[in-house]
Amino acid sequence: MRILQSFLFILMLFAAPFGAAMAGDTGQTATIVVNGLSCPFCAYGLEKHLKKVNGVEDVNIDMKHGKATVSLKPGTQVDDAMLREAVKKAGFTARDISHN
Repeated sequence: MRILQSFLFILMLFAAPFGAAMAGDTGQTATIVVNGLSCPFCAYGLEKHLKKVNGVEDVNIDMKHGKATVSLKPGTQVDDAMLREAVKKAGFTARDISHN
């Protein structure tokens, strides 16, 4: 029994760093406050344009609050001007951009 406990303890020591790596580094997010989001079609167009920005991994649109949350690929940085341009190309105006 003691050998089994020792084995499990050693296994946990080796597995812990891998679990932290899998759960931890998800990259950075940017939240964009957008004027004029009023329908699902608008949200889809905005999402499509934001996903074209190099370094963007995923986009989540919150129509109720007029926000787009952009998940960035780990290790990449996206300039606010690039995000504003994508919002503009989609036909909207980006009021504010904050990074988490």
